[in-house]
Amino acid sequence: MELTFVERGVEILRYVHRPDTPVFESPKPYFHPIRTLAGDVVSAYRPHDHRWHRGLQLTVSDLSGENFWGGGSYVREAAGYVDLPNNGTMRHEEFLAPGVERLTWHTRGGEHWVDEVRTFGVRDVLEDSWALELSTAITNVRGKDLVFGSPTTNGRPMAGYCGLFWRGPRSFEHGRVIAESGEGPEMMGEESAWLAYTGHHDEVDRSSTLLFQSALPAVWFVRTTPFAAVNPSIAFHRELVLPPGATLRLGYRMVVATGAWDRPRLEAYVGEHPYPEGT
Repeated sequence: MELTFVERGVEILRYVHRPDTPVFESPKPYFHPIRTLAGDVVSAYRPHDHRWHRGLQLTVSDLSGENFWGGGSYVREAAGYVDLPNNGTMRHEEFLAPGVERLTWHTRGGEHWVDEVRTFGVRDVLEDSWALELSTAITNVRGKDLVFGSPTTNGRPMAGYCGLFWRGPRSFEHGRVIAESGEGPEMMGEESAWLAYTGHHDEVDRSSTLLFQSALPAVWFVRTTPFAAVNPSIAFHRELVLPPGATLRLGYRMVVATGAWDRPRLEAYVGEHPYPEGT
């Protein structure tokens, strides 16, 4: 089952909230396809190298040893990825209101660990851009600590992905990265209030830019090769511990723009559209 968002006759966004996903790919809702107002697709779906990558998703690569990301888990002792029977599910339960979703997270063994309320919507539709805003409240109902981690916290250098994750089209490889505090793939593992990725399209003579903003300070997982990917990680260098009954609140804005935005254009947008509002 899915929701679609249309602006100016273009389907700019589709949210699949009850996907038909194999267990090994850690079933969860996702946004795909994502399009610019010019109609260009800026997301990838089930690429052959990582079948569990689906457009834009909220993911957790290691949650107290369980995998809500998909695929294998990085195991320190093995110094590599191992296929384990630990692929969990983020299950859609109901929509409480338009754009307000209730989900539950369950381990492969059937244990209910998380209650989540997710809110999302399309905002700030301008001449050449629009924004998806997504916030979430993740509550620990496990009865003991939940530990959010990543391959890096498990011993793999510079692979700290955990949280909201975007996978770009094949043609976006070798794209340009511009962040508030730096540029290029060297932003991997660095903190910044925002980060943008510009890629080039096949078939059409256009580029597109995606600008990511986080409500909380984020350490960025970003790749320009062998594929385009961006993740404001919540557990890049260090684990995040959520006590029993506690709620983790996260918020993000992803701006989808037609064209290659340079630093002055990005800084102007951020200045005119601060996130969170009022900052």
